[in-house]
Amino acid sequence: MNGTIAAVVVIAVVVLLLLWAVVLYNGFVRLRNLVQESWRQIDVELHRRHDLIPNLVETVKGYAAHERGVFDEVTRARAAAAGPAAGPAEQAVQENALNSALGRLLAVAENYPVLRASENFQQLQAELANTEDRIAAGRRFYNANVRELNTKVESFPANVIARMFGFTRAEYFEVDDPQIRQAPAVGF
Repeated sequence: MNGTIAAVVVIAVVVLLLLWAVVLYNGFVRLRNLVQESWRQIDVELHRRHDLIPNLVETVKGYAAHERGVFDEVTRARAAAAGPAAGPAEQAVQENALNSALGRLLAVAENYPVLRASENFQQLQAELANTEDRIAAGRRFYNANVRELNTKVESFPANVIARMFGFTRAEYFEVDDPQIRQAPAVGF
């Protein structure tokens, strides 16, 4: 009788451990898929941004044709950013270079009041600003999912299951734009 009770207890413990492992494994799969989905949403917005840039360049080029170096720089940065990236960290580096080039392009546009007044230029600038906002929102969502996955991968006892099944930390998508990181100046 005691042997039967001990066997039932051992079987119950093993079944509970297996259920615990299955629940953790499924949680890792859910988080990994959520991170991948949120990255795909950022990717959609980045492609949208990359598609807007040639139109913006052509519009500015019509007014400031002698600014060839700026146009070439934006074109190269866009090509690099639109190309395949190894991961979010590499994509962030390429997007930062593109942000810098776009900043120089928009600075050139500031020198041409007729261009700034152009309805086409204003629409492109508004669409680009809207896209930038959507990228920022997507980045926050993605990084929150990455944080949740990374916390789970590193926490005990879930890290045992993570190691057993090859779940690893995900990369954050971080912006390195000094203008975004800088606190705005407020004056009264």
